[in-house]
Parts: sequence; structure tokens; C-alpha cells
Amino acid sequence: MVRRHELTDQEWELLAPLIPRAATGRPRVSDRQVINGMVYKIRTGISWRDLPERYGPWQTVYTRFRRYGLDGVFTRALQQIQARADAAGDIDWLVQIDSTIVRAHQHAAATGRKGGGAGDEPDDHALGRSRGGLTTKVHLACDGQGRPLALLITPGQRHDSICAQALLDRIRVPRTGPGRPRRRPDHVIADNAYSSRDFRSYLRRHGIAHTIPEKVDQQRHRRGSRGGRPPGFNRETYRRRNLVERCFNRLKGFRGIATRYEKTATSYEAAVTLASLLLWARSV
Repeated sequence: MVRRHELTDQEWELLAPLIPRAATGRPRVSDRQVINGMVYKIRTGISWRDLPERYGPWQTVYTRFRRYGLDGVFTRALQQIQARADAAGDIDWLVQIDSTIVRAHQHAAATGRKGGGAGDEPDDHALGRSRGGLTTKVHLACDGQGRPLALLITPGQRHDSICAQALLDRIRVPRTGPGRPRRRPDHVIADNAYSSRDFRSYLRRHGIAHTIPEKVDQQRHRRGSRGGRPPGFNRETYRRRNLVERCFNRLKGFRGIATRYEKTATSYEAAVTLASLLLWARSV
């Protein structure tokens, strides 16, 4: 019997080969049971200590979630699913990018002081101060079907255009056969928050077509021939940017994503990656 907020048999068949298994050691709690506990946690947003007993000891579920996050297990699993979809021609490389603000719960904000990072953990734990208080920003690149390709977690006050290049650099879809991973979209769609000279130059250097509206003040300051030729803008193509907004809507259907409860940036990024993995599993 499949309970609410748990993996279906079809989803587990897809994910099971991507989850590492211990070759030696004493018998441990079933992988599916533990993964279901992780999914239940990010779906409902409850505390780790409040996990139902049917998922095993909460310490076991948390420890394995933390280990998977630090080792990049969810990221590699997501890339493998993307690789299969790309090999089947199922990825539309008309990529949309955007970001969303996530409020940090008071339990997550307990580590807001700087200087507490270790390893890949940033010193500020990706917690920033904005008009909504302590917040985190999720930057997302999704394909032409509204499925996550790459994500980046930053403090809430970080501007979109500053993170655009780093976000696109995180796109990495491996080949199922020989060859380097695919990293370059055919086309990028973004709103005017990404309308900066540096980002447009970056896209041109990499041969990436783009549809980004120009800011009003940039139009106003272009005078005569010295201002340069206005960038091209296709309204019909730009209308497809709603796909990234719909992707955020599906991700925020997970209560543990819509509000940040995790103290560390690595754990919160692992939660968003796991949610992205589930979106892919339900679409292929």
C-alpha cells in the first residue's frame, strides 16, 4: 500500500538504481523506507524528530539525508535522469532562468551568524536579510517543459544578474555514451532583472541565443549611434517564460521548500534537489 507523500512503485523503480547501497556492514533500514521518510519530511515540512515511526528511527533518516546531501547523491541521480531524457530527445533546450525568495523559519535562522561554514557550506549559510526578514533565494534553470536543469542557493538579497552565469555553469547533463556532458542551452529566456551588459556578453561569447527584455533606463540612456544597436527581443518566445514560474509553483508545493527549515545551505539545497528529482521522475 502506497501512502500519501510516498514514492509509487514506478518512481521507486526509476530511483532505486541511482541510490548507493552499502556493500558490507550490518543490515540497515530499507532504502525505500528511508527515502520515503525524506520525501514525507520535505512534503509536509515537519521536524525530523516528528517523522512517523513507519520510516524507522528519525536519526537514521536524517543522517542518511545529510550524508546524501554532502556526497552529492541527489545531484548525481538528477543528472542521470536528465541524461536518459536527453538521450531520448526529451529535453527542450529552450532554457528559462529565474529566482524566488524563500522565508527562513526561526529554526533555520539560528545559524545566521557568519563564520560557521565548513567544507562546501558557505559562511553565511545562504541566509540573507531582505524586506521579508531572513531569507534564502533559489535560482533555477528549467528546460522547455518546465523541469529543473540546475539550481543555485544564495542569500535572499543577492541580485539575479550576479548569479546568472554561475547558474548556467551548473547545467551539466551527462551523455549516455562517450562525449562530454552537455552544458550549453540552445536559447535562454529571462526577465529584465538579467538585462546586464556582462550577462549578455557572456551569452554571446558562448554562442547562446537569448530573449531578455531591456530595462527602461537602459533604453533611455541609449543615445545616437554611440549607444549601440538595441538587443533583439521576440515577444512570442518570451511568453514561454511562464514555464519557470510554474516550475517554482510545483517545487513550492513541498512545504519544506516553500519555507526553509534546514539550518545549513547544503541540507536545504539537497531538499530542493530531491524535490526536483521527484518532478523529473513523475514526468518521464
